[in-house]
Amino acid sequence: MAGIASDPVTQLRGVGPKLGAKLAEAGIYRVEDLLFHLPLRYQDRTRVTPIGAAADGADVVIEGEVRVADIAFGRRRSLVVRLQDGTGTLSLRFFHFSAAQKNNLRPGTRLRCFGQVRRGASGLEMYHPEYRKLESGETPVEEALTPVYPTINGIGQNQWRSLCEQAVSRLRHSAPRELLPAGQALRFGLAEALIYLHAPPPDAPQEMLRDGEHPAQLRLAAEELVAHNLTLQGLRQEQQKDGAPPIPGNSTLMQRFLSALPFQPTTAQTRVMAEISADLARPHPMMRLVQGDVGSGKTLVAATAALQAIAGGYQAAIMAPTEILAEQHRLNFQGWFAGLDIEIAWLSGRSKGKARSEALQRIAGGHAGLVVGTHALFQQDVAFQRLGLVVVDEQHRFGVHQRLSLTEKSAPDVGRPHQLVMTATPIPRTLSMVAYADLDCSIIDELPPGRQPVETVLIDNVRRQQIVARVAGACAGGRQAYWVCTLVEESDVLQAQAAEATADELQLALPDLNIGLVHGRLKPAQKDAVMAAFKAGELDLLVATTVIEVGVDVPNASLMIIENPERLGLAQLHQLRGRVGRGTTASHCVLLYQSPLSANGKQRLTAMRESNDGFYIAEKDLELRGPGEVLGTRQTGLMAFRVARLPEHNHLLDTVQALSAQIQSDYPELAEPLIQRWTGTAREFAKV
Repeated sequence: MAGIASDPVTQLRGVGPKLGAKLAEAGIYRVEDLLFHLPLRYQDRTRVTPIGAAADGADVVIEGEVRVADIAFGRRRSLVVRLQDGTGTLSLRFFHFSAAQKNNLRPGTRLRCFGQVRRGASGLEMYHPEYRKLESGETPVEEALTPVYPTINGIGQNQWRSLCEQAVSRLRHSAPRELLPAGQALRFGLAEALIYLHAPPPDAPQEMLRDGEHPAQLRLAAEELVAHNLTLQGLRQEQQKDGAPPIPGNSTLMQRFLSALPFQPTTAQTRVMAEISADLARPHPMMRLVQGDVGSGKTLVAATAALQAIAGGYQAAIMAPTEILAEQHRLNFQGWFAGLDIEIAWLSGRSKGKARSEALQRIAGGHAGLVVGTHALFQQDVAFQRLGLVVVDEQHRFGVHQRLSLTEKSAPDVGRPHQLVMTATPIPRTLSMVAYADLDCSIIDELPPGRQPVETVLIDNVRRQQIVARVAGACAGGRQAYWVCTLVEESDVLQAQAAEATADELQLALPDLNIGLVHGRLKPAQKDAVMAAFKAGELDLLVATTVIEVGVDVPNASLMIIENPERLGLAQLHQLRGRVGRGTTASHCVLLYQSPLSANGKQRLTAMRESNDGFYIAEKDLELRGPGEVLGTRQTGLMAFRVARLPEHNHLLDTVQALSAQIQSDYPELAEPLIQRWTGTAREFAKV
């Protein structure tokens, strides 16, 4: 912003070294930063409410004359001031007060007060209101709504108001540079929107402001989303600059691979495979996101991509967030690639000693065509000879920076590897447009034939014994079941203990069943053995923590019990439910909740009962938890919006995309100032 952008806040009245340091901790260094430190809400101090008309619970301005100020002795000592205005009487109550304060509130003193009215023992009361003495002839009202700012580091509201008023005063004399092209139905200019939001007029629509839907807010939100979109587009362009190995498809090998499978790929899988194959054949890096609901067959799509890369003389790396999922991938690929003479290397955080050294040598020497692993793949000592493709499964568990760091492991003469990002947590269109703007998107929107929708029921834990009996019935009929234990605590130890206790309890209640136990504290070999036994039908019931959330495929399992489901997010519940319904038998999921449910908990569980559609579940999850929670903390370095709110501002996204495209094609010189204004160092986060 010309004229004020570079002015340090220390130039403002009242900002010394101490306050300057506190503001810096909050990321406020310049006057411009204050302009974008927008109010959370507003108080209406523009009109005086007669005491007789003050409603219980309302925030109001009142004026009156002090009749009496006395100290009341009850459970807590307090100063009580009786105020009268001709329409009624109200008590001001202070639990923290001084003798000087009491002496200043003599009978006959006229006061103007602002606070929340409550009905108490002595009628209407205000607790610790803001107040000041009224001088004769003083005008009683504020000229604008009073902003309430997000406060941090012990900076009070009055300080924030003073600082922001000074910033707005400078803004009035030095108009900011408009960085959005005109003509996209944005009614406010930038300066006009900022001035309005720091000091809305008395008749401003407060409900609209509260919901973030005022045109002034939409103007700023649109610009912020454009800046965000341009940041990710820039990231994509930077990736594309390096070039990538063009890897043409090998139709003979692919046909041989597909015809050996015991099933036919769906039409949706075939379509997405073709999109990926075309991307791999180009001389710039593929950056594609594949979304598909639980059980839609994303792993097969990844296998065909890996096969194309390996057949072209390159290595493919597949990274999964958990050992259990990475192991599942390894087993699938070993089975599918069995007759194709492809060496598969395995690398996880638990790979140690000789096994790890050998794996690293096979990878570095290029002998391992396919490398499967966890976060361990992007450790410093992992080197590839000819890395041509990186597949990241369950992308939301990693950060943008982690995904990109793996692509930098390719040799300089190879170029940047192609990237395929997969998620079984369907991402709402909103978030894929905002958080994944650097990726092309493919959707596998079809389930394999014969899959049955899972029926979900909500049952109170007081009926636990009925559910135990239901498990016994299902297993007696030859089916298998999961019993999932959840804990608020992240501790592996506590989760393991809870699962062990539940397994013991169920073994006592169901002595005829073979019961297995899986949790995060087990060694991989033990976990493998239990999962293999369950898959082979040797176990009737598997008690587990949420480690089985993704990647476990047992078609004979048709019943899942999830304890305390109210503790989990919708996406995680949907993932867990996806472990059943993988065969042709009708399947059920029981959400065994603990009463009483919070309103939010009830909404989440009701959404689960109503729908099996992952995209509906994802939209609902976004609505209830917000983008930061849905994407996961690792993904949100670019999601800390100052003005934009999702999903409330979904309706802006088409405008945002149009503006971004217009800037890139017609006004490329505006991109960098926009990014600096809104995302600043957040862009660096994405590159780490």
